[in-house]
Amino acid sequence: MRKAIILLSVSTLALTSCVSKKKYIELQKQYQDTKGNLQKTTFEKKELEAKFAKIEKRVDNYNEKINSLKNYNSSLKDENNVKLDMVGKTAVMSNSMKEKMRETLAKVDPAELSNAKTLKDSMDVAIAYNLRKSINTSELEGSEDINVDIDQTVVMISVSDELLFNTASYRVKKKAYSLIKKLADVINSEPSMDVMIEGHTDSRSINNAVIQDNWDLSVKRATSIVRLLEKKYNVDSNRLIAAGRGSSVPLVDNSTAKNRARNRRTRIVILPNLDKFFGLLAQEETITP
Repeated sequence: MRKAIILLSVSTLALTSCVSKKKYIELQKQYQDTKGNLQKTTFEKKELEAKFAKIEKRVDNYNEKINSLKNYNSSLKDENNVKLDMVGKTAVMSNSMKEKMRETLAKVDPAELSNAKTLKDSMDVAIAYNLRKSINTSELEGSEDINVDIDQTVVMISVSDELLFNTASYRVKKKAYSLIKKLADVINSEPSMDVMIEGHTDSRSINNAVIQDNWDLSVKRATSIVRLLEKKYNVDSNRLIAAGRGSSVPLVDNSTAKNRARNRRTRIVILPNLDKFFGLLAQEETITP
């Protein structure tokens, strides 16, 4: 009996020792894991702090640039005001026109105005601002055959000739009339702008009883569009210019059928007539209560 008790005591002690060792190993593993996680978190914290410091520095730099642009913009406006005031009574711009110009320049993004070094540059910026605001080309966009680009004071609308003409023809397709109507709406929305219609061809030669060459074809196509704009859609003929560029200004080389199709196009260039532009500004000034 005594031996049994001793054996049981030894077994209990051994088992307790085994459990304690197992618990120790688990705790040690937890400690190592926690230590590793802490080191990783500390490293990530330092990384985030470094990134945050960079972001703060970048924000400070941007704020400096913004303040610099604001100051530069303010000085440019003052300079433009001085130049506008220097324009004498014999100049094109009346006092009301000059005031309207000042109001427009006050609305322009400082970053955009910062590139205006002269009074003419400032006038171009003002015209571009009004142009973007007043001309709606959204109905013309969304087709790979029509490209609309507003570059400073000029709107350029390029239309693939596949939409407008049959091969080697200068007669406008009937199904293209709805597109011409949309073009007319864009043109009529800004009466201070003149409009040049440019015909462009590919490099393949053409010569028949009606068309002498690519120069002839490009001019005839431009003229066909001009006639439609004037006679069917009431665009003022005094604003219209028909021009043919032949194959002289390709977008890409004419080595493939796909490239030649890109080069066959009609370009509508809407550009400012300064006399009309300032005249309209003066009218708006008169109408405004």
